[in-house]
Amino acid sequence: MKYCSTRGKVSGLDFTEAVMMGLADDGGLLLPESIPELSPNDLQQLSKLPYPELAFQVISKYATDVPESDLKELIDRSYAEFEHPQITPVVKQDGLYILELFHGPTLAFKDVALQFLGNLFEYVLAKSDQRMNILGATSGDTGSAAIYGVRGKDNINIFILHPKGRVSPIQELQMTTVTDKNVYNLAVEGTFDDAQAIVKEIFGDLEFKELHSLGAVNSINWARILAQVVYYFYAWFQVSSKTGAEQINVAVPTGNFGDIFAGYIAKRMGVPINQLILATNSNNILSRCINTGDYSIADVHHSLSPSMDIQIASNFERYLYYLLDCNAKKVVLAMDSFKNNGNLEFTDAQKERLRKDFSSSSIDDNETLETIRSFHKKTGYILDPHTATGIAVGEKNSDSSCPLVCLATAHPAKFGDAVQKAIGLDPELPAAFVGLEKRKKKVITISADKEKIKKYISSNSI
Repeated sequence: MKYCSTRGKVSGLDFTEAVMMGLADDGGLLLPESIPELSPNDLQQLSKLPYPELAFQVISKYATDVPESDLKELIDRSYAEFEHPQITPVVKQDGLYILELFHGPTLAFKDVALQFLGNLFEYVLAKSDQRMNILGATSGDTGSAAIYGVRGKDNINIFILHPKGRVSPIQELQMTTVTDKNVYNLAVEGTFDDAQAIVKEIFGDLEFKELHSLGAVNSINWARILAQVVYYFYAWFQVSSKTGAEQINVAVPTGNFGDIFAGYIAKRMGVPINQLILATNSNNILSRCINTGDYSIADVHHSLSPSMDIQIASNFERYLYYLLDCNAKKVVLAMDSFKNNGNLEFTDAQKERLRKDFSSSSIDDNETLETIRSFHKKTGYILDPHTATGIAVGEKNSDSSCPLVCLATAHPAKFGDAVQKAIGLDPELPAAFVGLEKRKKKVITISADKEKIKKYISSNSI
């Protein structure tokens, strides 16, 4: 399998080359040159596999330059520390199915991909006797999951930017209390979009990128998307075995479009997904795009679901590449227009295709709290605010012909203030969170200034 850029000037990369490049050198995002399609018989053969074996079967179709025995070992090691034997179990509550993605070391769905990516980085660096400085921006969960994925690993330093005061207290503590010498936390005085834009600009400085061997852990890295594709297969197998349904609807809370894009890839591979339902909070650029074709930047609103407080969805460019019929020149023109004007224009046919590929709506904080409250009252099950967003939007948009699967993206204890506000109870703290506030912190505050951040990286790179 070879990889190419959405912007057309990078192609013919092997999987490991694509992983190490992160953001394509032409500023685009990397994609496989083809998407493997599985037959119903292929799916049947995969349906009984335990999660790590299923992950190997899916990922190996894309990671063709990694020896099978090495890939198996990497995947097995990546999921060895998940506290649930099924890795991403499916539970039924109130007539719908919740895909629990928060059983990894930082109790968020990002662990599913970042444990694998951290091990993959270490493997490639050891093989090539190279070093890497990882650079990423986080709206909450990516940062801690990335840090836990590479903390203490040889030949890797990691620099994570988070918007100061705009992540949950637990999310901040998870990042800043990791004091390993290869971990650097930067609290940026700005929004997540500010931090993400700086990261992309730094990666666009090819001389700086090469000098410091920069690597990407944000979902601009294809390996992140690929690892997340697996749990759509797993959800389908679990729900179909329980219900005999021929298709499922899947509701996905998303801000950066990465998680739902993984579902889009899974559907194209053959997973029988009837509806991909995209759920947003008041930062609703993606919902506006799908429903009206309005993909234009607005102000970022601070919400109870901060991991979705995003107005520029990096991974949307990957879908745009397919929407524009894999025409890289059209992608370049579209992204240049977006950079200059803050919006994208779509034809009527493209708007129709958007609505065919996705259903969507958004909810505000009051609806989020009401969903947590009513769901807990009916079931006793506690939702985090992102999962609550997915369930509320999923129930609004799902047709009744198929079972509804909702992705649970984080443990509710990561957002205890929102849960307390909704139900008057604090979610039980997992052992990993006990005493976090008493630990030593390692973090600097820095302005949203690209040159200052580059100077800091230069002074601390490996």
